[in-house]
Amino acid sequence: MGEEKHKMTAAVKTTPAIAPVHVVNARVTYRNAPIHLLEKFTFKDIDGAHKAFLGKADFEECVILQTCNRVEVFVAAKDPDEARLIEEWASSVGLPENDFANAEISRDREAVMHLMKLASGLDSLVVGEDQILGQVRRALEFSRSGRYASANLSLIFDRAVKVGSRVRTATGINKGNVSIASVAVNLAEEYFDDLEGKTIMLIGTGEAASLVAKVLKKRDINFMVASRAPERAQSFAGTVAGTPIPFDSALEMLCKVDVIFTATVAPYRLLTFERIENAMKNRREGMMIFDLSNPRTVDEKVATIHGVKLINMDQIAELVGKNMRSRIKEINSAEKLINGEMKSVDAIMKRMKAEPVVVSVFKNVDTIRGRELKKALAMLGKKLGPEEARVVEQLSYAIVEGVLLTPMNNLRKVVEEGESEELMKIVAKLFKYEEKQ
Repeated sequence: MGEEKHKMTAAVKTTPAIAPVHVVNARVTYRNAPIHLLEKFTFKDIDGAHKAFLGKADFEECVILQTCNRVEVFVAAKDPDEARLIEEWASSVGLPENDFANAEISRDREAVMHLMKLASGLDSLVVGEDQILGQVRRALEFSRSGRYASANLSLIFDRAVKVGSRVRTATGINKGNVSIASVAVNLAEEYFDDLEGKTIMLIGTGEAASLVAKVLKKRDINFMVASRAPERAQSFAGTVAGTPIPFDSALEMLCKVDVIFTATVAPYRLLTFERIENAMKNRREGMMIFDLSNPRTVDEKVATIHGVKLINMDQIAELVGKNMRSRIKEINSAEKLINGEMKSVDAIMKRMKAEPVVVSVFKNVDTIRGRELKKALAMLGKKLGPEEARVVEQLSYAIVEGVLLTPMNNLRKVVEEGESEELMKIVAKLFKYEEKQ
């Protein structure tokens, strides 16, 4: 028991301070910008963007989340400047600040609540989709690996990931038609009545393409996969699904394809008006094209060609409103779980305010402990062996813990229960020791 106490004191002594900071989230999503325009808000150099926010913009922590449907920046600092956040974002992506007029900004509790809903799939284009949970987790892992996120953002992101998993398990909100890919494949099945025997082509080998491939594979639907990088198409077909074909061959055989899914990040039009118009001259049946790329890679004029049905991400966004309405019960259950988790997070965030004072007190008292221990050991000299010296040192730790642990825990509790700035000032003043020269 005594040894455990000494270990605990040492742990308290070496715990890094958690500064009382504010969290700010700025975001541009499908809710406040057309999906095909989101690309211009994305960071081409994620690592460089993190460094810019922590360096030039002087924030203490940063996590950046980018998906097909959103670009979000979370920062933490003692006094974060929201205008500076937008200024640095605009500078990093080469846009005028006016382009961020519709960006949403949340702060502290509101920002944490947004992150909880985001990880739970409640803020997704298709409510309940699973992909966002992994994307939130990977965004945090990237920031941690680069040391861009520490105690504060790690805490709220970890909590968000946990609550996102709980929401899916407890409510079943992720069951059924819960991804852009599944919505697209469903639309194709409705358009042709049945996809069996239809020729289907998937252009792209990234994350969005893999989601489409998995849905098609799960429904035993055969399809071809094409990429400008032949080796990627081969690897994709081997690890996910599909029959790889050369990209040039894919363009030449468009006249034989019934359904095309484009899901790439190419900055140009892959399917031009001329290509599809020529392909349709040799077809008797209709063709359905899904442009799931960001930015768009299918010429919008393609929709005017007779027999062609073109669906883009913005149109799918309108269609999934039905998905939202059909999941009201699950959404309400999810929000109850999130509200319950927020109570715990609120308590922790309040408790954080006391940590600088607590750490400072332990540090100052430990300095005295170390100084007096050194004097005592010097006075005793050779009378003590290594084992006896260790016992004396452990005794010094135990005394510090016995004196400070209860009042410091009580301070944390008082802070957790409400505002107590004055009390913390008094405690800091009482325990502010100065080294004697």
